[in-house]
Amino acid sequence: MKTRRHPDWIKTRIGGGTTYASVRKQLRDAHVHTICEEARCPNIGECFSRGTATFLILGDICTRNCRYCNVCHGSPQPLDIQEPFHIAESVKKLGLHYAVITSVTRDDLDDGGSQHFKETIECIESLNPSCKIEVLIPDFNGKKESLKRVLSAQPTVLNHNIEVVSSLFEDIRPQGNYKQSLTLLKQSKELYPNIPTKSGFMLGLGETTSEILTLLDDLRNVEVDFLTIGQYLQPSKNHIPVKKYYTPEEFQYLKEIALEKGFLKVESAPLVRSSYHAESFL
Repeated sequence: MKTRRHPDWIKTRIGGGTTYASVRKQLRDAHVHTICEEARCPNIGECFSRGTATFLILGDICTRNCRYCNVCHGSPQPLDIQEPFHIAESVKKLGLHYAVITSVTRDDLDDGGSQHFKETIECIESLNPSCKIEVLIPDFNGKKESLKRVLSAQPTVLNHNIEVVSSLFEDIRPQGNYKQSLTLLKQSKELYPNIPTKSGFMLGLGETTSEILTLLDDLRNVEVDFLTIGQYLQPSKNHIPVKKYYTPEEFQYLKEIALEKGFLKVESAPLVRSSYHAESFL
């Protein structure tokens, strides 16, 4: 099955230049992973050229196999106990003032990798005292103690992506749970109301307008502060195909609706991803 050709309004920047090359080399030398590379993010050229990256911890192999995601899935390697320090060193070498840390899902670990998240936050803060830290976490299989462990390290923003509307979970995210994700976001606000929460989802997978509006209401009902909405782009012929390409005007319309519903900040455009220009939310 061939992937569909993107419409004219979806233009990505090809990586190049000295900063782009320097970031790639620094990441290779530090032996750290980025979601930019593993998920084939369309903004990698722009972000690397600006000297930024979104770090991927807990290894690079996910225990789940969502039909839209390009990250490798299978049986992960044991945790690298030096990874938090390597991430912190990379943040320092890149001179980041705002770091985004995400991970693969590790259902093989009792705590889902939450202690590793905590240690990564603490290492970054130790080497980079003025750096703000956003964490984009998995659902930890609904374990509240794992969420609480991450929040106890006081990240600047707690992000958990809902990814798709409720009706698509069974087909596209069979190992995920819509209500469980909403509960995690709600619990974050209850446990640490001072830490802003953030979520995001993709369009183009077969959702209806009514389902999108319901999703917006569900996220606001659990007091999510920040929101990202982007276009799903099929990373390979083996992934679920795009059902619809939304226009920039449709994304702008949804942004206006979301702001009216009470979100404090919304980024909504075809190439928006959860960590794209993440520092601008603050």
